[in-house]
Amino acid sequence: MSTPGNNDPVALRLIDREFLIACAPEERDGLVEAAALLDRKMRELRANARAPSFERLAVLAAVSMTHELLVLRKQQGGHDQQTAHRLATLRQRLEFALENADPQHHGAVADLLPKA
Repeated sequence: MSTPGNNDPVALRLIDREFLIACAPEERDGLVEAAALLDRKMRELRANARAPSFERLAVLAAVSMTHELLVLRKQQGGHDQQTAHRLATLRQRLEFALENADPQHHGAVADLLPKA
């Protein structure tokens, strides 16, 4: 983790404005990439609007990108739930198979399964 002293400013361009933002060296590439994405979104919105101000474009882009992020998070959460459900079902099937398996092999196989 860096201290405030090692944060060098990075010049970022959004539409026709330049902003200097201090950041840690390890965050620089991510910040530049984020600014480029924001700039593209603002330009896209500007092309579809009638003479919007810079501030309005920034707010519209922030709301639009936040909405996209929330949709992706919900989708990812759904995938995580599906995976957890599938794993639970698989574990139940394995436990059922073990209960009905030859008692001689039960202990050796059961030791391989993680504890719930």
